[in-house]
Amino acid sequence: MGIIAWILIGLLAGLIAKALLPGKDPGGIIVTMLIGVAGGLLGGWLGKVIFGVDSIDGFFDLSTWIAAIVGSLILLVLYRLVTGGRSRSHA
Repeated sequence: MGIIAWILIGLLAGLIAKALLPGKDPGGIIVTMLIGVAGGLLGGWLGKVIFGVDSIDGFFDLSTWIAAIVGSLILLVLYRLVTGGRSRSHA
């Protein structure tokens, strides 16, 4: 699977993760989609390490999408924990 496919899966996984965990996030939709790309990579890596499976078989394989969405959810929760106490100041 090429890098363009990974980016596309990551962007969509980020949107799905945001839909599953709604709420206000600092950074907006761009940060959420970047978290999705990184989450897709994290999910693929975790699938290999924990379960010993190649979860990045192809664009249309269910295991690829599940790994990307789970990785995105993990990173979105971590992002909220790190940035949760910060608030924007209006000048």
